[in-house]
This record gives sequence, C-alpha cells and structure tokens, in this order.
Amino acid sequence: MDEQRDLVIADTAEEWEVRGSTTPFQGKVTGVRSEEVRMPDGSWARRDYQTHPGSVSVLALDDKERVLVLRQYRHPVRQRLWELPAGLLDVPGENPWHAAQRELYEEAHCKADTWRILADYYTSPGGTDEALRMFLATDLSDAEGERYAAEGEEQEIEVAWVPVPELIRLIHAGQLHNPTLITGTLALHAALTSPDGLDALRRPDAPWPARPFEA
Repeated sequence: MDEQRDLVIADTAEEWEVRGSTTPFQGKVTGVRSEEVRMPDGSWARRDYQTHPGSVSVLALDDKERVLVLRQYRHPVRQRLWELPAGLLDVPGENPWHAAQRELYEEAHCKADTWRILADYYTSPGGTDEALRMFLATDLSDAEGERYAAEGEEQEIEVAWVPVPELIRLIHAGQLHNPTLITGTLALHAALTSPDGLDALRRPDAPWPARPFEA
C-alpha cells in the first residue's frame, strides 16, 4: 500500500483526441457541449458537459476573524444556501481581481485594502469546465456611494458575519452545503494554522492558466 512511483502531486494540462464536438444548447450564460473523446484503449466515448465563462468568489475576513456570508435562494436545489460573495467573469479575459472587487461591492457594499488568492479550482470537473478563483479579502471597510440595486434572487439576500470555528462546526455537522463556502472556510483555516500563515498565499494578480487575463 505504501509503494508508489515518484509522482509529482500537481495537476497538469492534457488533452485527449476529440473527433466531434457540438453545442446542442446555449443559454444566456452557460451551454452544453457534447464531444466524442478517444479513450486509452482506442474506443470512443461521448462526454456531455456544461460550458461556463468562469467565476470568482470572495472570502471577506474582518479583524475579529469573522467571515462574511450571504443567504440566497438557489432554485436548482430548492434551498436557501449560505454562501460567499461570488459572481461570473462577465467579459472574456476580464481580470478576476477586478471582478472580485465588484462582487464584494455589489453583494455586501464592502471594500478591502488587502487581497490574496485563497484557492483556484474547478467546481465540478466531471460535468463542467467552470473554473473559479477564490480571493481572501481583509482590512475591510464600508464602500462609498450608493448601494448596488439588486435584481432577481439577490433582492432577498441576507447577510451575516460568522466566526471561522463556527463555520467549521456547521460544515462538519452537515448544516452548510455550498461548495465554495466549504472550500474557502477550510482553506482559510489551513492557511491561518500553517507556519507561514497568510503570507504563504499568492498575490491577487497571480497568473491563472484556466482563465488567462490581462494584468
């Protein structure tokens, strides 16, 4: 069980042969792509997946080590979920840091003086190509100007500040289900308890191969 090859534990780019690709559905934001992919044994298999422009999320941490969370209705799962501020990359090549600043303002009327990257990940790589960059925002204050005029589900957003240990307790108790909130909380806890602390996190303008952008 302990025997293994000398493996590098890091994800790498790879692309298998595709002999056919169609888009049977394209919505306002996402679509469905259907492709015939060559398997290692030479056979062909159909793979259907959601295409997505990419997204950002923000874990905003105040000076009391409380996390800003939002409660919002999510129709596909018929639940109100506690989440982090998040949103789409509206324009191809958009700087994700700028998008994150926009989302923090629009959803919480907050701004942050210090930004770091907490995690980059694919939200569900077996079924979608959505890539998400999660930022850690600290040194928070209220944003200037008028509040953003929310639309749709965002009109009923509830806001709370929750201590990190309480979020971890709720995750382990099965009371929280949003994957970005779970990932962000546990990644933050790992960073806070590591020898280098938050200094080990990357700069907010670090390259992002999954969604390249102009710095």
